[in-house]
Amino acid sequence: MKGKGENAIFKESEEPNGLNIKGIDFSSDVDLKTFIDSFESTGFQASHLGKAIEIARKMRKEKITIFLGFTSNMITSGVREQIRYLVQNKMVHCIVTTAGAIEEDIVKTINPFILGDFRLDGAELRKRGINRAGNVLIPNNRYIEFEKIFTPFLKKLLEEQKKTGKIITPSELCKRLGELGNESSFLYWAAKNNIPVFCPGITDGSMGDMIFFFKQENPGFKIDVTDDLTKLVDIVFAAKETGAIVLGGSLPKHHIMNANLMREGTKYAIYINTAIEADGSDSGALPEEAKSWGKASAGAESVKVQCDATIAFPILVAGAFLK
Repeated sequence: MKGKGENAIFKESEEPNGLNIKGIDFSSDVDLKTFIDSFESTGFQASHLGKAIEIARKMRKEKITIFLGFTSNMITSGVREQIRYLVQNKMVHCIVTTAGAIEEDIVKTINPFILGDFRLDGAELRKRGINRAGNVLIPNNRYIEFEKIFTPFLKKLLEEQKKTGKIITPSELCKRLGELGNESSFLYWAAKNNIPVFCPGITDGSMGDMIFFFKQENPGFKIDVTDDLTKLVDIVFAAKETGAIVLGGSLPKHHIMNANLMREGTKYAIYINTAIEADGSDSGALPEEAKSWGKASAGAESVKVQCDATIAFPILVAGAFLK
């Protein structure tokens, strides 16, 4: 007869279905594929990343329309190079991002950003004319050089607007800017490969500051975001099936998923961000919440990888998109 409490401690168990937990074993030869495939059975967020790689592989195999969304800090960081790789090789079909990503992509074609530290003195950096985004340093002269490109660009757009009466959209503006870039730029390759880049918050950044100053002398200059909304939803309707890969949260995440609501949701969805769902934000929302709105289909395969995208996204690209 079992003693007091033993029935609770030694309760008979059922055997669950699933993978055996096992991580990478470095005592044997390890190649890139073996390393990446090990994530699926490692547990915790590594297994979520493994599932994301599996979903991305399915997107590619089924040749569905892939929407890539990311916040500007991805271009601030070295994730820019992986995004450029996908666009250059036509592995994604539509991009939604924020204003900082557009301007910083062009800025980086002129001069690089510099690695700093999260704990640098902000007031001291301000005296030196250095801006900080996390542990990335962006000297003010980067924007001064960008202004030498962007203000003449705006003047040309205004001349065309006066001549034709046509108001440019943010996606057209992004394409035209990309044509001024070089091969290091994701915008350059998007323009070359005819991959639309949507930026519904076009004024939220240095470009917005420059547009503000430009409009002081040219109040008739306009940018039309409404035509882009129609263009984005038309891409959603034209697609046989859709999938989303979203780095970070904010406007790109919602803009992609909300557009896909028009077709009862994406077939696949991958989120990579560190936001939590506890505050009810769309950034922190899990894919299941998107299903409740019809932004992801009821049967959608989806996963959220709660991890810094600068760590997870390069692994995802290596696992699902590397040639």
